[in-house]
Amino acid sequence: MGATHSSSEEVRELEGKTGFSSDQIEQLHRRFKHLSGDQPTIRKENFNNIPDLELNPIRSKIVRAFFDNRNLRKGLSGLADEINFEDFLTIMSYFRPIDTTMDEERVQLCRKEKLRFLFHMYDSDSDGRITLEEYRNVVEELLSGNPHIEKESARSIADGAMMEAASVCMGRMEPDQVYEGITFDDFLKIWQGIDIETKMHVRFLNMETIALCH
Repeated sequence: MGATHSSSEEVRELEGKTGFSSDQIEQLHRRFKHLSGDQPTIRKENFNNIPDLELNPIRSKIVRAFFDNRNLRKGLSGLADEINFEDFLTIMSYFRPIDTTMDEERVQLCRKEKLRFLFHMYDSDSDGRITLEEYRNVVEELLSGNPHIEKESARSIADGAMMEAASVCMGRMEPDQVYEGITFDDFLKIWQGIDIETKMHVRFLNMETIALCH
């Protein structure tokens, strides 16, 4: 990504696709090269070199998310063996804070994308549903990175969230319907009014973005 004509066009195209500035793209490109060992692609084992991720309770889910075809917008299921720089930027764009200067429609769209990314992390079999227990774990794991919340509190908040999710899901069911788990629509409804930014910042943005961007 030098200063050639084609690469500056490339950068402009990436800016349009991902919302990152050219400076951020340069910074992330340096990070990508460091992670890949100067190779054109990154494989799962390359993520073993990130010290902050070693201590992360959802490390394997985060790493897997980088190779999930659904997040890469390359299919409805399955995992890629390796990702290139544009794929890397696509995934990193999910971690980007929502730009509050955007119109309401764009803000909602970004929020939905973040939630879809989060949903995919826990819907590992790509069947479009997560169980209440898995959802409970989502909440507890996201809270576990917050130094201001005790483990016990995180557990009870997670239990409460699971009960709330159950009532949202059950409330939308027909009387003869069998409960099969939380769909993405249920997930959106459950997270309505919750500030996804602060929740995802907890473990998800602050630590990971610092670990991956610098």
